Amino acid sequence: MGGRVKARCSAVLCLGLLALVALPARAGTYFVTVAGLGGEPDYEQRFTAMAMDLDKLLKSSGGDAHVYTLTGNDASRAHFSDVLGMIAREAKPEDDLVVFLIGHGSFDGVDYKFNLPGPDISGTELAALCDRVPAKRQLIINTTSSSGGSVAALDKPGRAVIAATKSGTEKNATVFARYWIEALHDPETDLDKNEAITAMEAFEYADRKTAAFYESQKRLATEHPVFEDTGKGDPVRAPSDAGEGRFLSSFTLLRLGAAQKAANDPAKRELLTKKEDLESQIDKLKYEKAAMAPNDYQKQLAAALLELARVQQELDK
Repeated sequence: MGGRVKARCSAVLCLGLLALVALPARAGTYFVTVAGLGGEPDYEQRFTAMAMDLDKLLKSSGGDAHVYTLTGNDASRAHFSDVLGMIAREAKPEDDLVVFLIGHGSFDGVDYKFNLPGPDISGTELAALCDRVPAKRQLIINTTSSSGGSVAALDKPGRAVIAATKSGTEKNATVFARYWIEALHDPETDLDKNEAITAMEAFEYADRKTAAFYESQKRLATEHPVFEDTGKGDPVRAPSDAGEGRFLSSFTLLRLGAAQKAANDPAKRELLTKKEDLESQIDKLKYEKAAMAPNDYQKQLAAALLELARVQQELDK
């Protein structure tokens, strides 16, 4: 009897190990950047310049990136809806969706609205459009004033939301967008030196730079960036043992160096995705260590590290 139980447990463990090495590949990433209504020439130029800077960076980043950038009169609610509708028809569940909002927002205590030429779009309307996109992993970076007021409407499992302000009542123009884009340009953002900039690394970079801006200007900070990536909690300002930050840490935005070259090589792209998924699984194992039997943890970690080394060896050829 004891032998059968032991054999059954070994079989379950083997299935767990196999799950670590049989990971699904992601096909590509859809990036949608929208520079909203400026209201003044200075803001109009600033918002457009940031959007076009990001557009150029993403289009040159390689890999299977689908980049859509809306500025000026093209950044209307109708056009924004059309682009997301097209992506909803084209995207697959294994794809990623990233939506980046630049500009001004408003919050009346109930509804958040992103200011666009013509009719504004509410957080609820944007959530409904993103709900139709089959991509299982989604990220919305809302860098507008009052953006904290949009988190509740946009938040859902499988979708991370980053906001430049901690609530809808922080209504001043923000600087977070500037530093988010700067983060994607700066190799130092890649803190773990794995040649990939994740959403968590970009958030921490932009958050740090935003705080430094107000300190250097000797001004009271009027924006406090937050994120929610569990789909079931309130926005927070830093990762925690409760799970906040894990999804963002696994969400690759940009690859660097050899990883970028691999992303451009069809023969290595699947290996690269497998490597990144293994790294994510290893992080997940470490998070779940306290709830696992020590022997199971060590075996699963060793199997994942061994497979990661094998994949890395194939990439290095």
